[in-house]
Amino acid sequence: MIQTKGYAAQTVESNLAPWNFERRDVGPDDVQLEIIYCGVCHSDLHQIRNDWFPGIFPMVPGHEIVGKVIQTGARVKKFKKGDLAGVGCLVDSCRECKNCKKGLEQYCLNGSVPTYNGRNKDGSPTYGGYSNNIVVHEDFVLHVSEKLSLAAVAPLLCAGITTYSPLRYWKVGKGHKLAVLGLGGLGHMGVKFGVSFGAEVTVLSTSPSKEKDARALGAHKFVLTSDSAQVEAVKETFDFILDTVSAKHDMSFYLSLLATNGTHICVGAPPEPHLIPAFALMGGRKSVSGSGIGGLPETQEMLDYCAEHDIVSDIEIIDIKNIHPAYERMVKGDVRYRFVIDMATL
Repeated sequence: MIQTKGYAAQTVESNLAPWNFERRDVGPDDVQLEIIYCGVCHSDLHQIRNDWFPGIFPMVPGHEIVGKVIQTGARVKKFKKGDLAGVGCLVDSCRECKNCKKGLEQYCLNGSVPTYNGRNKDGSPTYGGYSNNIVVHEDFVLHVSEKLSLAAVAPLLCAGITTYSPLRYWKVGKGHKLAVLGLGGLGHMGVKFGVSFGAEVTVLSTSPSKEKDARALGAHKFVLTSDSAQVEAVKETFDFILDTVSAKHDMSFYLSLLATNGTHICVGAPPEPHLIPAFALMGGRKSVSGSGIGGLPETQEMLDYCAEHDIVSDIEIIDIKNIHPAYERMVKGDVRYRFVIDMATL
C-alpha cells in the first residue's frame, strides 16, 4: 500500500484537516500521479456537507487533479514516468454498457466510480485530490499539455468539461445566441468556450459588478437580471441558456428569456429541486435539459482544444490550510474564478 497525505472531513460535522491514509499499490494497468495542483469545486463543499446525498466519511474531496506521472504499471502504454497528466471526476466505470462503449462513462448504466465519495469495485472508498498522490487506471488518466499553466489547467477537469460538453452536444456556435447564467467557476468557462465556438454570448447576472469581468472574458453583452428594462429587452431571444447556478433560482423567469424552441441547459446543481410550471415550457416549445461532466474521450478532446486555443481557467492559488476560508469566499462569489490548491503546501 502507498502511504498518502491528505485533507479529510472525518464526519459531516467536522472541518477538513490533515489525515494520513493509504492508496492501493500500482497495478499493471495503473498510473500513479504526484499531485501538484487540485482545483476547488463547489461540489466539494456540497459533498462534505451532505447537501446532495449521504457521504462516505472520512472524505477527501477534489476531482480537478493535475500532476506528474511518477510510476506506471507493466501494461501501461499511454503514459510514462515524468508525463504531465490529470484526473477528473471519474476513476472507473463498468466499461461494458452501451454508454461506456460510446465514451460516455459519466453516464455508465452500471454506475461510474467518482474520484471521491464513491466506492471502487472492491467496495473500498475513493479518496480525491486534496492529497499528495493518486493511483488510477490509465484509461481514466488524461494527457495535459506543457503549453499551458498547469495550475490553471486543473479546473478544466470539472468546470471546463462541464461547460464544454453541453455546448458541443447542442452544437452551439456561429449564429446562436447563448446566455450564460451565473459568472463563477463554471460560468466563466462557459463564456470562454461559447465565444471560442462563435456564439453571441450574453452573461446573465444579479451582480452589476460582474459586467466588467464578463466583457473582459469576451462576453458580447451583459444583462443585469434585477433591471426590468434590460430583462424586457432580451425576452424570448436566446437559443440556449447555460445555467451554472448552484443556488435556488426562478426557472420560469429564465425560461421567459428563451426563444421559441430554445433550450435551458442545467449544469449547476442546487440542493433543492426546481419548480417548473408546464406553461413556461408549452408557450414556445421550450426544453429544460441537463448535462453532467463528459466522458474520457471528450475530456481529452477538451484539453487538446484548450491547448490549441490557449484556454485555461482564471484562478487564485491557495494554501491548503486556507481551504475553509476559500469555501466561505466561494459561496459569496468572492473568487475570480476558481481556487486551486498548491499541494506543495500539504
